[in-house]
Amino acid sequence: MINRRSLITSALATGAAGALLPGHALADAVAEATGASFPDGFLWGAATAAHQVEGNNLNADLWVIENVPNTIFAERSGDATNSFDLWPVDLDLVKSMGLNTYRFSLEWARIEPDKGHFSRAMLDHYKAMIEGCRARGLKPVVTFNHFTTPRWFAAQGGWHNPESPLLFARFCDRAAKHLASGIALALTLNEPNLAGLIGEILPPQLLAGDRATQEAAAKQLGVPKYSPGVALYVPEAKTYRANMMEAHRRGVAAIKAVRSDLEVGVSLALLDDQAVGKNSIRDRMRERYYGEWLRLAAETCDFIGVQNYERKIWDDKGSLPPPAGARLNTAGAEVWAGSLAGAVRYAWEATKLPVYVTEHGVNSDDDALRQWLIPAALADLKRVMDEGVPVRGYIHWSLIDNFEWGFGYRYRFGLHSFDRETFKRTAKPSARVLGAIARRNAV
Repeated sequence: MINRRSLITSALATGAAGALLPGHALADAVAEATGASFPDGFLWGAATAAHQVEGNNLNADLWVIENVPNTIFAERSGDATNSFDLWPVDLDLVKSMGLNTYRFSLEWARIEPDKGHFSRAMLDHYKAMIEGCRARGLKPVVTFNHFTTPRWFAAQGGWHNPESPLLFARFCDRAAKHLASGIALALTLNEPNLAGLIGEILPPQLLAGDRATQEAAAKQLGVPKYSPGVALYVPEAKTYRANMMEAHRRGVAAIKAVRSDLEVGVSLALLDDQAVGKNSIRDRMRERYYGEWLRLAAETCDFIGVQNYERKIWDDKGSLPPPAGARLNTAGAEVWAGSLAGAVRYAWEATKLPVYVTEHGVNSDDDALRQWLIPAALADLKRVMDEGVPVRGYIHWSLIDNFEWGFGYRYRFGLHSFDRETFKRTAKPSARVLGAIARRNAV
């Protein structure tokens, strides 16, 4: 559905000649047109994930995968954006934009590089990041596991292993004891609802390639199964998912046992699924991709983290292609501003939990698309908030262009670009757009 605010923001973002307004002018114009002020205390942030920005994550499961012969990964992560050393620079970027929140993840492989061995130095590293956020007036939103796991964990079957929930809970306990006092919000896992399912919507050759890569890693390490946290091929999906769900339960309990007042949630990847025609399969697909995790979140979480990038339109046979004339991202998927509001509304209806948008953005080299999307999506988000949906924050993905898993550095989501030789960060105009909105607390 196209609503008034979407039309207003679209018109404001592109002038008669298609030229974009400067970031501050765009935000001011949208705010004047919509009058959409956000609540006091609303979180405005940007996000990263450890393996995607830190660099040289040698003990991580993916380091093995990226470097085996004939890997399906386009390139290795290497130095990434060198954020392991440059995290103070990254925090300064967040602060200088006018945001008040930074979401980042702990790297389990650094904290527990060998099974049962916990690194005090690495725990202190993440503690310094948390304290660095606080010193800059930023709220640290910390994800305890953003996909990657230690290589020893993957080498014993990863989330297939019946021991995995206890191992994750032990990690959460150790990390929370060292770090929880300074954390503003905690997330156990990132997008676990995709585990064991994402492979079925991808081309068969990708699934076969991922299987071959995992088998090559297992052979190299001399183990029967090597199962990384970022996996398209999951041989025992039911077991894998059940163990992740139990790990989440135990992880929440471990964190709460250390600090009972810390709000803990989980982030889920949600499309804005829309039904068309008679006998649409929309509701069946929603149940398959989100149902069990939404129910678990409602039982165990203080809030739900929503991560949305697209909508999907379902008829009685399957999903429809993007409509003619649609804006498209680098991968050819539709970019539709209303999808965030639709996903948030659905998450609220399913869980009745407060919502934080923990990821939202666009994969595109065309920053004009990002400049259009941010205010347009936020205007729609404010509309559902006005209808009573309790949204408490918006965190954009991502702060910096980074390592996008199997696609390497080709896919770019960042509010900032970076030079892979010098690591210099450069703000894109979209950073000013989001920053102006955050400073005004209005869109």
